Amino acid sequence: MLNLANPTVFLGVARRLLPWLAGLTAILFAVGLTLGLQAPPDYQQGETAKIMYLHVPAAWLSTFIYGVMTLAALGTLVWRHPLADAAQKAAAPLGAGFTFICLVTGSLWGKPMWGTYWVWDARLTSVLVLFILYLGLIALWRSIEEPSRAARAAAILTLVGAVDLPIIKFSVDWWNTLHQPASVFRMGGPTIAPELLWPLLIMAIAFTFLFLTLHVMAIRNEILRRRLARLTMIAAAQGDAAAPVLRTAP
Repeated sequence: MLNLANPTVFLGVARRLLPWLAGLTAILFAVGLTLGLQAPPDYQQGETAKIMYLHVPAAWLSTFIYGVMTLAALGTLVWRHPLADAAQKAAAPLGAGFTFICLVTGSLWGKPMWGTYWVWDARLTSVLVLFILYLGLIALWRSIEEPSRAARAAAILTLVGAVDLPIIKFSVDWWNTLHQPASVFRMGGPTIAPELLWPLLIMAIAFTFLFLTLHVMAIRNEILRRRLARLTMIAAAQGDAAAPVLRTAP
């Protein structure tokens, strides 16, 4: 892990790892979607329940990615890890994307179940706050030109926003909400039939590997972007130093 702090080492590892990650992601999606389409309909919701194979993994990823960003924020502020801010910056758009998928698919699922696309339910509202946090972090990085200042400011905002994660997780237990309680990771075991549960777990793993693939690619691109910016600045400085000094004739 310490060796991966070296951007050159990370680029080499990413180059060898990405084909395997991409291939495994494609296989997992093929298996998960096939099993999901072949799964029997839910006894109450019918075929509509199969939207969970997109909604639930996206919901898991929306909080998981923010957890990754929280660890990266600690790496920036506490351990001064050279790639922590790059990992955090690269994860924010991915987290926003998965959270957007979660909100859209949840609304589409809620219409036939609840009779409306949106209610100000505790779970829905806290996930919307998470989406706004992602957008705010992306805007913060773009509004501060100096990378080190932007990294520190984003790390602080990320740590403050992490309070939303337990609210999302336990909102269905703390308040009386329309959203169903936990049905997979719970003390008494899953409440979903195995025929529906296995495709869901495979899709969750597929979404996770998709994030890992895109995250590694995004970190690699961020490293290369910073190198290009640094080389451009060096070239510009050398060009200014080599420029002839013009003097007026006596």
